[in-house]
Amino acid sequence: MDANKVLEKYAQGERNFNKAKLSGFIFKGSNLEQIDFNNADLSGVDFSESNLSGAKLYGANFSKAFLENANLTRIDAYSLNLSWAELSKANLSRSNLSKSDLSNANLEQANLDDANLSHGNLSQAFLTEASLVGANLYEANLTKADLREANLSKANLENVQFEEANLKGAILQLVNLKNVNLSGLNLTRVNLERANLRGANLIDAKLDGANLQKADLTGANLYGASLEGADLTGAIMPNGERYRVQSIQTKESRQQTEVTGKNIIHTDKAPEPPNSRNQAVIVNGIIYVAAQIGIDPRLNQILHEEDVGKQTEQIMANLEIILTEAGATWADVVKTTIFLKEMKDFAAMNAVYAQYFDAEMAPICACVAVAQLPKNALVQIECVALSH
Repeated sequence: MDANKVLEKYAQGERNFNKAKLSGFIFKGSNLEQIDFNNADLSGVDFSESNLSGAKLYGANFSKAFLENANLTRIDAYSLNLSWAELSKANLSRSNLSKSDLSNANLEQANLDDANLSHGNLSQAFLTEASLVGANLYEANLTKADLREANLSKANLENVQFEEANLKGAILQLVNLKNVNLSGLNLTRVNLERANLRGANLIDAKLDGANLQKADLTGANLYGASLEGADLTGAIMPNGERYRVQSIQTKESRQQTEVTGKNIIHTDKAPEPPNSRNQAVIVNGIIYVAAQIGIDPRLNQILHEEDVGKQTEQIMANLEIILTEAGATWADVVKTTIFLKEMKDFAAMNAVYAQYFDAEMAPICACVAVAQLPKNALVQIECVALSH
């Protein structure tokens, strides 16, 4: 049977082409709505711009088929083989693709809204700018998939495999990512507003510029994650507490409490010091800043537990916020004290620390090794500065 014979029989009302062997034939632009291709061999077939809506494709082989701009809405395609298929701009909305193989398929700008892709294999699939709104991807394999700028709003992503996937710029509003492994992924500028990330593994994930407004991060592991510019407004943090929006403070709104000749300095933008009730105090024109460790104030935890350089960067950022609150800058610092858990870490710490001071005007410094630091930190730094 060839393509012309199929089209002729279809025009006569025939719909059952179960187990047909049509590999390599051309059906471009054809109307084959509700056709039955169950268990058929359609590998390499050209169905581009064709209408296959409502088709029965159970167990069919569409590997390396051409389906650009094809209408595949509401197809019943359990265990369909679409590996290496060309599906750019195809419409697969509301289709049943459970346990189907879409590995290495090109689904750029494809419409997969409300599709059932549960237990499917989409490893190394190309899904840039694809729409998967409300799709069911429960336990799907998206290893090394390219999902840049894809829209996965309201999708069920529970137990999905995302190893080495690229989600840069993706929209993940209201998605279920409970207990999902997202470690090491590029989630730059991803929209995760109101996402369920309870228990998610975000170790070393890149979340720079991500929208995490009102996301639930209860129990999530953010060790080593990068959150530069991320918006955590209203998010529930790993410790179960809701993140508070930090307001921009002016000189008039600074929280400086005068107590018997000394001014207590406090800002919500920096973490509470582990060994002191106050972040800093001004006495007789001198600012004494309590020793800080590398706590990210948004998450209230150390993100880089084994990286002394990263901890130093966070400490210096925290100290700078407190100095600014007190009306001072790094140029006003006259003395620092550095505590290291291991003196062998001095070079790595100093490579970061030294960037904050002019070599000719650097403050005097004492550096000592100690047996243990709060929260098992690798470094802790305090400073003294002049007040204006």
